[in-house]
Amino acid sequence: MRGGSGDIPTTTLFPFLTPADVDSLHQAARAVDEARRYDDTADWEWFPEHAAFSGRQVGTPIIVGLDVVEHAEKGDQLEFLLQVVWTDLGQLAVDVAVNVACWCRTDHATHDVDALTLVVSDETSLPEAFWAAATRLTGWLTEPHDADYWRAKAGLPPR
Repeated sequence: MRGGSGDIPTTTLFPFLTPADVDSLHQAARAVDEARRYDDTADWEWFPEHAAFSGRQVGTPIIVGLDVVEHAEKGDQLEFLLQVVWTDLGQLAVDVAVNVACWCRTDHATHDVDALTLVVSDETSLPEAFWAAATRLTGWLTEPHDADYWRAKAGLPPR
């Protein structure tokens, strides 16, 4: 399912959260929406079928996420990602990353040029991890939206 940050069914996806926690998640998501360069509404995606951990699966079960894609000249693509996922061990985690099109000899598509994974635990709540990821993402969104800038920053070969 997809929609704006206000459409995310937070209590369905995370029934263990308090009303204050739900409000915190929505505030963080709105902060990301406001940091976007364009006036359009961010398309958040959520997957109610992933709300409960179902054991080992192929791939990473995404519960809720946002993928901000910037297209540049010559087919380059720059992506800014924020996702709440299940780890292989059944822990909630919040992933945030900048992906850039890769021009390596192996032609394997993209690199995470900056990434952070925050595992939800007794020390870090879901709202805290989500806010930290949202803060990181909003900071990246103020950086140049140019794949060459991010390639240089990560020491990747130019296109």
